[in-house]
Amino acid sequence: MLIAVLSGFIFSLFLVVFGKFFKGRFSLAASILPLSLFIYFCSFLGPISSGEIVSQFHPWVPSFGLNLSFTLDGLSLLFALLITGIGFLVFVYAATYLKEHQYIDRFYGYLGIFMGAMLGLVLSDNLLSLFLFWELTSISSFFLIGFNNTSSESRKSAVLALTITGTGGFLFLAGAVLLGWVSGTFSMTEMLTMREALHGSDFYLLIIFLLMGAAFTKSAQFPFHFWLPGAMKAPTPVSAYLHSATMVKAGIYLLLRFTPILGNHEVWNTTLIIVGGITMFYTAFHTLFRTDLKSILAYSTVAVLGLLVFLTGLGTQYALTAAAVYIVVHALYKAALFLSTGIIDHQTGTRDVTRLSGLRKVMMPVAVAGVLAAISSAGIPPTIGFLGKDLVYEATLGMGDAAIYLTILVLFTNVLILYAGFVAGIRPFSGKLPDNLQKIKMPGPLLWVPPVLLAVLGLLLGIFPALLDAPIVRPVVEAVGGDGAAVQLKLWHGFNTVLALSGLTLGLGFLLYFIIKPSQGKVTAMGRLEAISPKNIALNFGNSFTRFSSAWTGVFQNGFLRNYVVTIVLFLVILVGYSLFSGSEGIVIDWRSLSKLTFYEIAIMSLMFMAVLFIVASRSRLNAVVGMGVLGYAICLLFVIYSAPDLAMTQFSIDTLTVILFVLVLARLPKYLEPSNHARKLRDGVISGSFGLLLALIALEVLQEPVNKEISEFYAENAYVLAQGKNVVNVILVDFRGADTWIEITVLTAAALGVFSLMKLRLKKDERRINE
Repeated sequence: MLIAVLSGFIFSLFLVVFGKFFKGRFSLAASILPLSLFIYFCSFLGPISSGEIVSQFHPWVPSFGLNLSFTLDGLSLLFALLITGIGFLVFVYAATYLKEHQYIDRFYGYLGIFMGAMLGLVLSDNLLSLFLFWELTSISSFFLIGFNNTSSESRKSAVLALTITGTGGFLFLAGAVLLGWVSGTFSMTEMLTMREALHGSDFYLLIIFLLMGAAFTKSAQFPFHFWLPGAMKAPTPVSAYLHSATMVKAGIYLLLRFTPILGNHEVWNTTLIIVGGITMFYTAFHTLFRTDLKSILAYSTVAVLGLLVFLTGLGTQYALTAAAVYIVVHALYKAALFLSTGIIDHQTGTRDVTRLSGLRKVMMPVAVAGVLAAISSAGIPPTIGFLGKDLVYEATLGMGDAAIYLTILVLFTNVLILYAGFVAGIRPFSGKLPDNLQKIKMPGPLLWVPPVLLAVLGLLLGIFPALLDAPIVRPVVEAVGGDGAAVQLKLWHGFNTVLALSGLTLGLGFLLYFIIKPSQGKVTAMGRLEAISPKNIALNFGNSFTRFSSAWTGVFQNGFLRNYVVTIVLFLVILVGYSLFSGSEGIVIDWRSLSKLTFYEIAIMSLMFMAVLFIVASRSRLNAVVGMGVLGYAICLLFVIYSAPDLAMTQFSIDTLTVILFVLVLARLPKYLEPSNHARKLRDGVISGSFGLLLALIALEVLQEPVNKEISEFYAENAYVLAQGKNVVNVILVDFRGADTWIEITVLTAAALGVFSLMKLRLKKDERRINE
């Protein structure tokens, strides 16, 4: 499984060098990768359906609890098949859809990274590695959504999506670390045995809200839903792949994965039911006021995601089975509708449903795909959508006193989803073909075959539900803590309440479709409420925060280095001083335990004192630099006296290099310093003196602490044995504390790049004049 996960990343690296060979007619070769992975995961259908769970463990950074451990059960296999199967069709589709694009190789590279990240996400058993793949999906989706980077709207949508999902990533990291700390492990398999302990933890509520926040942002739940309709600026293959079957369902996967660990709790179930219920009805209602086909599909996608969260919150056998079936239902019909919409846009140049009709006459295979996908979304027999809808009603009807209210909510949501599916899948192909579309040509088979395959598969699985039941649905239900055999998928359940509800849904949906016509007037009417929409509220908050940041920066980051130093030092003096003097015992120094000053120490300290006075009083930059050099060399002498020649040599080298660099820089600066006013000198003197006094007191306080040589003795004894180094200091820096050193090198490298960029900066004349 490790190779399967890494294959997408390896493929993307391969394109960096050989990407030009995947342009033109050879672009179709890129689809070999997802097809191979799909076949590979299909080979696990037999073992998984018989109850087997496949696990692999690869240590990565075991000291941090970070390992590449993968688990393949019913839930992860379902998502792996969707990721690779629909991924294969999207790769094939994109070969024609983007064949004229100059960066199609780059597009395939982003898709490869995303596919690998999604596979890693659904297969990971380690929470920390799952987080890494979780973030990689957000980053790769940012590049895919903003692929048309010449469009400002695409760039804005990509940034908005990354902001929302990135915030969720932060919540997920916090929740994962807290969960790992409480349970003592980052393995989700091990957490299954700790369910009662986790439910009884004081941090249980905080953990579930952090993880829910991550899932809600990723799966576009209210009030974070608005990023997904905005992401429709992406090319259609991206919308079909990310926003129907993969990325937006990552949050659903997370909730289902943690259901047997953290679920079946009143807060967990109630929160998911409320958030999912609000999301599914609110966004389904929005489809009535949209004319752009992709926008209609986007809002109906969010509605189905809300329905899946809602079902996860119900948590019953029927609800979990319905969720498993509906994941497949939605992936098939929504990917087909997105791909069909892309063909319409590609051939006609518009996605405005008010300008489209009669397209069946020029693209019949696409019309077949659209109609089949639409009737599956409506839940019309014998499609798989009919089974999914019936299971949803079975789930709500079994909820006791709340059954009637939950069923009514689901009923109206299903009616609106039916309307959206018919508008997107049937309306563009029905009616008379407009004169301006008479010359539209039939698209190539690489465009229309993928949506037809998906739509037909939805029909076949409805006619033969056994193909889906035992191999897929039952293992999924068992993976999330249910009884896979409790519910059997059947197309016909007889005449009952569920059938009546299905009939009522279809009747109301048909009525709504024929009465309400998409129009620009409805879009305008909804636009009047934009001011109170979650998106506008979030953007206003972001703009306000930007203005506050600008004001804050203007005060504290005003371009004067001396102000930065004063702020940092003053903050340290106040914070450390308060901590030092507010202790119960105060400062306790045993002066008798301190050694007496020697003549050499007094002489060197006097030299340092005079150098400081010389630096402060000097008006020449060169003299001040010389004084700094004298001060540094005096410190070197102290190191020599205290038997630290290695530190003395290091200090000597640094001071010498610093003096040389200062002298070189001074060649471009004024010869003399501008004198500061007395008030500023007094302020700087008080702050500097306070800081020096504070450091001296801290040093004296440290000398009173009992000496514990356990750590130093460990380093001395193991430097050569464990790290094969005789210089203990070097071994500490590069081995025992290698991570710290690596971070310091990274910071210095970033600073060096910043300095280099400033040195290479070439301002325009007007900008240079303003700065001067």
